[in-house]
Amino acid sequence: LVTNRKAKDRKDKVQVVNATEFFENMRKPLGDKRHEISEEQIGQITKIYGDFKQSKYCKIFPKEYFGYTHVTVERPLRLNFQASQERIERVKQESAFVNLAKSRKNGKEKAREIEEGEKTQKQIIAILRSLDSAVVYVNRDKFVAALEKAMERAQVSLKAPLMKAILSALSERDDAADICKDSDGKPEADTKLRDYENVSLMESIEEYFKREVLPHVPDAWMDRSKDKVGYEINFTKEFYTYAPLRSIDEIQKEILALEKKMEGQIQEVLK
Repeated sequence: LVTNRKAKDRKDKVQVVNATEFFENMRKPLGDKRHEISEEQIGQITKIYGDFKQSKYCKIFPKEYFGYTHVTVERPLRLNFQASQERIERVKQESAFVNLAKSRKNGKEKAREIEEGEKTQKQIIAILRSLDSAVVYVNRDKFVAALEKAMERAQVSLKAPLMKAILSALSERDDAADICKDSDGKPEADTKLRDYENVSLMESIEEYFKREVLPHVPDAWMDRSKDKVGYEINFTKEFYTYAPLRSIDEIQKEILALEKKMEGQIQEVLK
């Protein structure tokens, strides 16, 4: 029951009533329906709700108990870079590189743009092959500096989207590499390592992060700008009753009894 007109003693509280045991078998089933709630049972459920007291069938919690903050956990992007033949071949597959030799124009303009694009493609490949293919850079800024120096020698200037595509093709994730940082010197997040945590509204998010996340991934951080608050009521969890397992002796006796019974049946068949 959801209402904004709660009595004073019910405000900021959530009452959960377990009425799964309140039913009777129907005299005549209606399709898949086999049970119904009698008038007497309806009265019992109504009384449980109205009494607003903790019991076997009723539990009362503060509203924050079922709430949680959906927190985004980020980890830094770590990449190595290499102008190897294999990675240069990946550059050729990048859409930004492929589109250099395409044109939406017609006639001579189209042919001219395609020709210029193919020329730029050859220049890019030549620049990449001029770099030492044996060197693996674990720092993005150092690799970019080496690449830009080679481009300057070749008198080639590339737009940001194309440069980004080239760097993407020449890079691979490497846990031992330096953290990639943005223009403000802040670590960039690796979207493939992004994770999420649901933190109860009843505890500190910072304390939870220190206890449950940092011991496993010390380089992680939270992007609190993406926080979302949600609520979930798990009836099974709240009313679960532990049923102790049977003892080993009891199970062993049952197995022996079954074996003895089967042995007797086999002997009857063999007669």
